[in-house]
Amino acid sequence: MRWLFTFFVICNIFTNNVQPTLAADLDAGEQIFSANCSACHANGNNAIMPDKTLKSDALSENGMDSIEAITNQVKNGKNAMPAFGGRLADEDIDNVANYVLNKSENGW
Repeated sequence: MRWLFTFFVICNIFTNNVQPTLAADLDAGEQIFSANCSACHANGNNAIMPDKTLKSDALSENGMDSIEAITNQVKNGKNAMPAFGGRLADEDIDNVANYVLNKSENGW
């Protein structure tokens, strides 16, 4: 019994901060991006605020280099970017966030 308790504690320590990842659909993310985002963000650029692109270095400089940060931005909007939380389903937002991060990491 003591061994089982120790095993449980050790497993809990090493897995407590691990978040389950959902498989994103990058093809769906690309379609959503093309339909909703590409007018302002074609090829990872930003037609409204040219210094805030979707390129890897700009995302990193602006603290937007994670799925969570991109998802928050897409859902809630900020500055000139409108909120898409009421227009897109959570799954669609997750897919587009994964698509954007993937494209930024691979040079658009």
